[in-house]
Amino acid sequence: MPFMSFYSRILTRLPIVSVPTAVASFGRRVTITPTTTFAIRTLNPLANRAMASAAMAIGPVPEVAVPATAETEAISEAPPAAPTKAPKVQRTPEEAAAAESTVNWCISALPEEVLARRVPIPPNGVDYRGTIVLAPMVRSGELPARLLALKYGADLVWGPETVDHSLIGTTRKVNPRTGCIEWTRPPSQAHNKAGYDENVIFRIDPAREKGKLIFQIGTSDPDRCLTAARLVAGDVSGIDVNAGCPKPFSTTGGMGAALLQTPDKLVAILENLTRHIIPEFQIGVSVKIRLLETAEKTEALVRRLVGTGITGLTIHCRTTPMRPRERAIRGQLRMIGYICREAGVACVVNGDVADRADGYRLMEEFKVDGAMIATAAEKNPNVFLQEGQQRTLWGTYARELVRFGMEVENKLSNTKFTLSQIVPGKEPVYKKMCGPVRSYSELVKVLGFGEGEGGEEMVGMARRTDEILKLGEWEPRREEKKGKKAQPRQGQQNKGGNKKRKSEDELEGKGTKKEKVVVAEPVAQRQQQQQQQQQDGAVVAQAV
Repeated sequence: MPFMSFYSRILTRLPIVSVPTAVASFGRRVTITPTTTFAIRTLNPLANRAMASAAMAIGPVPEVAVPATAETEAISEAPPAAPTKAPKVQRTPEEAAAAESTVNWCISALPEEVLARRVPIPPNGVDYRGTIVLAPMVRSGELPARLLALKYGADLVWGPETVDHSLIGTTRKVNPRTGCIEWTRPPSQAHNKAGYDENVIFRIDPAREKGKLIFQIGTSDPDRCLTAARLVAGDVSGIDVNAGCPKPFSTTGGMGAALLQTPDKLVAILENLTRHIIPEFQIGVSVKIRLLETAEKTEALVRRLVGTGITGLTIHCRTTPMRPRERAIRGQLRMIGYICREAGVACVVNGDVADRADGYRLMEEFKVDGAMIATAAEKNPNVFLQEGQQRTLWGTYARELVRFGMEVENKLSNTKFTLSQIVPGKEPVYKKMCGPVRSYSELVKVLGFGEGEGGEEMVGMARRTDEILKLGEWEPRREEKKGKKAQPRQGQQNKGGNKKRKSEDELEGKGTKKEKVVVAEPVAQRQQQQQQQQQDGAVVAQAV
């Protein structure tokens, strides 16, 4: 009977074991018993039927027994080790459900031809394999943050989720001052009052992001998604569908993680994109998802998704209700990587990836193809550095971020928000930076970037950017209505006072029955009114 070498040793404390090929070739999960025998089980129904047929062919072999040897006798005679109390681990209900339904998939059981299987990457697309990438993050994934991540070594960068509704109707323009490509629309009422000429929906740097940028789209409709994707597909290296965002602004519209509950719609969206975007623009299509409640549900979904023609799948190792502060669940990751390998689709892991070294470790341990960094990269771009490269302090990369923000004419509010994730909260400049800083010139001054080497250049860039964005001394003055701000409307204060007094009166009279009071008019006053009415009637009669 032939043997298989990858089952030659199950555990270091057990003797060498060889398994018949007819049984082992269908087994995905191996359960070791406390004795010198073990049985093979699988959670795949097809494999169960195949194993049953194989068992009938070789005879009734419910277990494979290992002949007793001196080594096995020594192990069996050894006193049992004292049980150690496992540390108590606090799990959320979602973690517990996902962990209980975990399947330990054996990637090494795949034949070599399956391990080498890869879907073709379009000429203008990128392969996610072997990459450490920046995650898509709303507000934290704008152009300055992406340029900072690329400078520190990120292999690819994802743009923030852009909803298809907001992109449709935009105009593609090339900014003559920066060279950036911008998708703009007429300003909203709020932006118009602030003096903005147009509202930038999405901005890229075609030179520094060439071959590195993946556009993520938020959508809930296949046709609308395709219409929006066509507007940007010629300027990016891939289109990624967001099917994992748990925020209400995304899920209430049927987008993001809500698509996990409507797999037919998600499959239709991906198939529509792969059917048109790949041949028209020669770039890949991918999807980013979260874990479902059980491994069985996740497996069923992933198998459908990898069959749509996508080139990559990113799995955020958390369920939809879980928040970033809750630790990621790795139990289903090996299974997802297994399915992606079978289909030749690149699998990228996301969730609690600390840095490049940690990403490589996860790729090796769980046999996935890439790693995506979110929160850690939001705070420190050093996470993308290669081993041995010199790390920089927060003051250095904060200065670089501000410079990138001014170079691409980024909104001041977004630059300040990104800085708030970088600058340590206990630093004295943190509160000043988050305070009423209304221009890049003030920001450069508060952070001290106008001093020392290159300080004059930073100050000059800040003034030019303020003039372009109409900030600081160039901010348009709003005309206020006379008396509106200086003095409240007539009767407004009394109205508030009456309302307050009424509340107090109601509280004082609570529980008491109020009687209706009728005030009698004086007789003389009533007679005077009657005489006045008679005179008015006489005047009207004369006029007629």
